[in-house]
Amino acid sequence: MRSRLALLVLIAGCLIPGIAPSVEAHPVPFSYLDLRLEGAAKIDGTLVAHIEDLAHDLGIAPPQSLLEPGVAESKKTAIADLIKSRLILLADGQPVNVQVLSVRPLPERQAVGADLQFDLVNVDTRPSLLRIKCALFPYDPQHQTFLNVYEDGRLVNQAILGQDHQTFDYYTGVSQSWTSVMKKFIPAGIHHIFTGPDHILFLFGLLLLGGSILRLLSIVTAFTIAHSITLSLAALGAINPSPRLIEPLIALSIVYVGIDNLMVKKTSRDTRVWIAFFFGFVHGFGFAAVLREFGLPRGALGWSLFSFNLGVEIGQACIVVTVASFLAMLRSRDQALGRQVLVVGSSVVILAGSYWFIQRVFF
Repeated sequence: MRSRLALLVLIAGCLIPGIAPSVEAHPVPFSYLDLRLEGAAKIDGTLVAHIEDLAHDLGIAPPQSLLEPGVAESKKTAIADLIKSRLILLADGQPVNVQVLSVRPLPERQAVGADLQFDLVNVDTRPSLLRIKCALFPYDPQHQTFLNVYEDGRLVNQAILGQDHQTFDYYTGVSQSWTSVMKKFIPAGIHHIFTGPDHILFLFGLLLLGGSILRLLSIVTAFTIAHSITLSLAALGAINPSPRLIEPLIALSIVYVGIDNLMVKKTSRDTRVWIAFFFGFVHGFGFAAVLREFGLPRGALGWSLFSFNLGVEIGQACIVVTVASFLAMLRSRDQALGRQVLVVGSSVVILAGSYWFIQRVFF
């Protein structure tokens, strides 16, 4: 027990900010998109794009010519066509026409700014859901667009759109029906748990030692309670630890579970409930990072958090039932084979967690 506690303390200590070497990000051009919702049904915006990106896609050389007086204005039609083809806005599922009112050079930012207006046809009230699809410069896989959403002059949400995340859903201050929120966030939770190999491997490691249904249920319940707490706190902005801290710690939680499985003896006390509870807090921050990308509806925060968490639990239950049943079947047929599965499975868990830790810290 003491050796496992010491290992747990060591893992937590390894991630004190400043120990891991920082990695310089390669500088790349960005775009900046501001959307402003004013009144009942008015949306306008501003887009700032780097001259290098615009010049590349419009075939303009040299790029600095876009900063000369009159040049940007002469290219207004071409810039407008590019924006309209790569920036799509849907209001409650209906496409919204984008107009480029003006363009102007921004020499201090090495960029061109465009003033936008979004025409809501036959709409008298503010839409409850805005879906922004943005892939401005696909030639550059590292290009990112920083999105700010304002309602009545107040910044209410921010997002980063890139090659791997081109769509952002923003729920306005309009009240949402609980059914529409659940339809979106339950599948999102299920999808995340099934596409998150680190979370799956952590659960798999906890189940390798087997045990009674009551024991496995208590392990999963402890994990659920812990990650639900931090998921809610982080999604609401109460606590926002850096992903540079959370992602390596999730990887180390996997390593710890694998090592603990190999160290445990038949006479040892089963501490998996406490392991699940301790690291559940960490995994909750990982869930929250995904949830924030969806844009939490301010009018239905409780339902969105509950629905996403329910989706996570549904996916988690499917994994637990499948893995636990398979392992129980193996042990019932051959105890020696069950022990071999424990050793091999724990080794795989350790290797995978170690790989993710190195990748997330140094690359």
